[in-house]
Amino acid sequence: MDRRDFIRRSSMATGGLLLHDGISGALSGTDKINVGIIGCGDRGKGLIYVMNQMPEKFAVTALCEVLDFRLKEAKEFCKSPVKEYEDYRKLLDDKNIHAVVIATPLHLHFDMAADSLKSGKHVYLEKTMTYSIPQAIELVKISKSFPDLVLQVGHQTRYLPLYRKVKDMIGKGQLGKVTQIDCRYDRNGSWRRPVPDPSLERAINWRMYKEYSGGLVAELLSHQMDFIHWAFDTHPDEVFSTGGIDFYKDGRETYDNVQVMLRYNKSEMVGNFGSMCANSRDGFIFRIKGNKGTVELLFDDGLYYPEPETKKELMMVDAVSSATKIQWTKGGGIPIMTEPMKDSTWYAVDEFHTCIQQGSIPLSNVVTGGTTAVCVHLANEALYNRNRQEWKPEYNFQFF
Repeated sequence: MDRRDFIRRSSMATGGLLLHDGISGALSGTDKINVGIIGCGDRGKGLIYVMNQMPEKFAVTALCEVLDFRLKEAKEFCKSPVKEYEDYRKLLDDKNIHAVVIATPLHLHFDMAADSLKSGKHVYLEKTMTYSIPQAIELVKISKSFPDLVLQVGHQTRYLPLYRKVKDMIGKGQLGKVTQIDCRYDRNGSWRRPVPDPSLERAINWRMYKEYSGGLVAELLSHQMDFIHWAFDTHPDEVFSTGGIDFYKDGRETYDNVQVMLRYNKSEMVGNFGSMCANSRDGFIFRIKGNKGTVELLFDDGLYYPEPETKKELMMVDAVSSATKIQWTKGGGIPIMTEPMKDSTWYAVDEFHTCIQQGSIPLSNVVTGGTTAVCVHLANEALYNRNRQEWKPEYNFQFF
């Protein structure tokens, strides 16, 4: 009995009901997947751009957006005429749409994802999965009721071959015992967008307001947190945060300067995650430190820096056999990947297609996405309330 059968029979046994009457527009193995884009900001347009690179797999057939100028911009990305909607529920009524991309402000994610599943659509849901912990718990439950539908979460970092290789290095013990993780995701800019009408301030600059946004933790740091959860099969047990509106005094509510510290008791690690809006010198830095070596990652590049004893061992191998010749940088690092890679979103969207066609579970799914959503929520609770947060047993999501 496969996963689908297991969940389906479990749902029936417990009185669970499938609320839709089948997946919208049943697909054969060779059909294109018709996609509706809900939310046509930068991320929505970016996903249209990526899907356009896979014309044999996807066709964007509908757009939903409440801001006229964004809808107009998104239409220019589309290769053929599309249906236009202002109310996403009307888009969901279209039985010719097989899947939806949800790239809206964070506070809308839960309702839109839940309604999409209930209408029989596969879902590509941008990170962070949900705005709050209760929503994450509920969306995991809802997703289990629809075993034939794919819900993939947009933590695309884990799809890059570079990051997969780093996970493999960790699993093989090549870093030794990892006890410290140091991450930064910095920018020098206000994050503020031009507003053609003052009434649209919160609709356009939603990231700056707590009612709609998880701030820097959700928008930036969640990527690195998600990778740690995956690479070490772990979650934080204690969460500490601090920060403030320290530079941009422009009426925003979410902090422009944050530092989060996570304690992973199971893995015996400390994770430091920082982000700011007033300096871009460090940009994206991701260091994983073990007693045998350190991995230092950028978006699409990575180096391994062995500790002195490990370096001696590697140089001995290097000197003995040209077949295992190691390439060293001037700084003493070893490149982790030498092959060119595509953008991380390309790999993620490609897997979305595969999972729909094969009925498989995405690498970034409702359980892993829910785990990171809980972590983000706890970090923000600690950040804004100036207190320590703890992981609870009910946050340990499972498929079965």
